[in-house]
Amino acid sequence: MFGDIGTSPLYAMKETFNGHHELEPSAGAVYGVLSLIFWALTIIVTLKYVLFITRANNHGEGGIMALIALIQSAKLKGARNTLLLVALGAFGAALFYGDGMITPAISVLSAVEGLEVVEPDLGDYVIPITLAILTTLFVVQRFGTGVVGRAFGPVMVLWFGALAVFGLIEVIDDPSILRALSPHYGIEFLVERPGTAFLALGSIVLAVTGAEALYADMGHFGRSPIRRSWFALVLPALLLNYMGQGALVLSDPSAIDSPFFRLVPDGLLLPMVILASSAAVIASQAVISGAFSVTRQAVQLGFLPLLTIRHTSRESIGQVYVPAVNWGLFAAIVVLVVGFGSSSALASAYGIAVTGTLTIDTILAFVVVRTLWHKPMWMVIAGATGFLIVDLAFFAANLTKVLAGGWFPLAIGLAIFTVLITWRRGREIVSRNREEEEGSLRDFVLALEAAEDPPVRVAGTAIFLNANATTTPLAMRYNVEHNRVLHRHVIVTSVETTGVPYVHPEDRHELDDLLIPDDGIILVRLRFGFQESPDVPAALRAADLPWKIDDATYFLSRITVDPEPNGSMAMWRKRLFATISRNAANRSEYFNLPADRVVSLGGNIEL
Repeated sequence: MFGDIGTSPLYAMKETFNGHHELEPSAGAVYGVLSLIFWALTIIVTLKYVLFITRANNHGEGGIMALIALIQSAKLKGARNTLLLVALGAFGAALFYGDGMITPAISVLSAVEGLEVVEPDLGDYVIPITLAILTTLFVVQRFGTGVVGRAFGPVMVLWFGALAVFGLIEVIDDPSILRALSPHYGIEFLVERPGTAFLALGSIVLAVTGAEALYADMGHFGRSPIRRSWFALVLPALLLNYMGQGALVLSDPSAIDSPFFRLVPDGLLLPMVILASSAAVIASQAVISGAFSVTRQAVQLGFLPLLTIRHTSRESIGQVYVPAVNWGLFAAIVVLVVGFGSSSALASAYGIAVTGTLTIDTILAFVVVRTLWHKPMWMVIAGATGFLIVDLAFFAANLTKVLAGGWFPLAIGLAIFTVLITWRRGREIVSRNREEEEGSLRDFVLALEAAEDPPVRVAGTAIFLNANATTTPLAMRYNVEHNRVLHRHVIVTSVETTGVPYVHPEDRHELDDLLIPDDGIILVRLRFGFQESPDVPAALRAADLPWKIDDATYFLSRITVDPEPNGSMAMWRKRLFATISRNAANRSEYFNLPADRVVSLGGNIEL
């Protein structure tokens, strides 16, 4: 989880001075930049994320999707306010995917570029080696990260130890560099050189990339381990390395071409390149796993259709693999590496997605502070204003990089945001129209009891899955109306995704005999958290049902969406929804149903 922010020293200082703003490494500039890096780490990472936003968790789970779930559970004045905030959160989640594409590319590229410091003639091999490492990383995703993950901790401890040691050597040679910790130098840099300093903020923000990962991965580790690791190891190591790079540049301005690797003695350069590449792979893995996790939460919260999601560990529920996301990220990353060609060029594209997500997290978190924590308005306004000034300053500085490459993550973010919002809105419309088509479940059962020519009740148990617990599954209605048969035992099963990450087993199910105890039809409500993968057969077996379900037949209602020009949504969005719907994953696999005992019946629903 510290991999992303831990690899920032590879390129943050270098790009701040070598970026498109051409900053000379004078004493005033070096002290000013170091001061701004320190206070960015302090305000954004330490104060905002480690100490504050990690408290805004959803039953221990963090990340922007957890904030969206909290917002949805809050009682805001007006449904429109909730809708706007949820849409804002969805855009932040979309930007996260843009960040997830750039982080592996720039991290691995900047690490492998250390070969050029070892031997300049090796520069031609940087791109092929980078692509080979990234290809291997994405190919092994389907096997899971459990085995490799055991090595991540020791490698990162070694990495942060190396950061601290090599930085400390230079700090000992020039301890006066520690004066850069004073905010005086940062303020002076901003006041005396406002134009240059503003542009430099676009690269200084690279030092805090990965802050969102601390929050997003909180559910795997807990808030206390994050705080202890940050203060005891990660923050001191980062500061020592940045200070060491600053001291080196002051003594040898030519070192600014690669200040990180210039800290390392010649004899240790190659091992350091290997260690940096390992750290970059770990940083990339954290972002990729985060993208899988965000995707699963987005599916459960209704922002995406059902996708193929595979569990890669029997011990850890959080280890999942999403093939569509994996190969989509890989394709985009290959385009980035080949298209931009260097970490310096990629740095121009990096930052907009990060700062956009930082800003949205601040807004949503303070809505939670007001609506769920019930803190006074003056406190909310004061806190939000303080953090937003910093967030928006970095965001504005990165807007200057749009034409130089920043358009890429913005375009990706807007495209994904369009998909998220279109699916969410289309799903609402289809669900409403579907409920009208399905009709009341209780009325349907009562009509069966009163029918002069009731359907034939055949032996066995039928399980009809339906999203709504109050309406009749279309498969059940069609089976009765067209086939004129119904199983002797019928279990109507409603699957609900709650706003909490995990549901306690005792709260998993709820039985209802539909007011007619002896008709052989019962309703079972199943509840799953947004971090869980619904296993319907297992949940039903644990529900203490009156009938055995080992040989039961599962009926699914298959829906075909018909886009109609009725004004409920733009026609192009309706066609997009219909296309996504046709390519959604098989629901029987998603609910872990036995493939040889699944029957699908359905019809058309107007959109």
